[in-house]
Amino acid sequence: MEQRAMTVRGAVVDDQTRCVHYRTELDVVALRFGCCGELWPCHLCHHEAAGHPARPWPRSRFNEPCVLCGVCKEEMTVGEYHAVTRCPHCDAEFNPSCAAHAHLYFENGGADLG
Repeated sequence: MEQRAMTVRGAVVDDQTRCVHYRTELDVVALRFGCCGELWPCHLCHHEAAGHPARPWPRSRFNEPCVLCGVCKEEMTVGEYHAVTRCPHCDAEFNPSCAAHAHLYFENGGADLG
């Protein structure tokens, strides 16, 4: 499998991927966007700094890792991420409110995981 760079773009404020927009104890994921394949802590960071319109991670690539746990730096697929509220690798708790923005990160909001 191709090794991806773990650089998180945008206004990151700590080493667990919190950013100036989302920085609670639970805001510890970064997400790859379908337009550039880069990791961003949030849609606002992408909007402010990417230099191109955002495209969510495409359904055809849901089997590829695209969500980074900022605590342990392990990546998950859309299905793995949607199935848990804690990292399956390190047990770090995630912000369940991210579901409100799923349509910005995953094609069809990640609803169709098949």
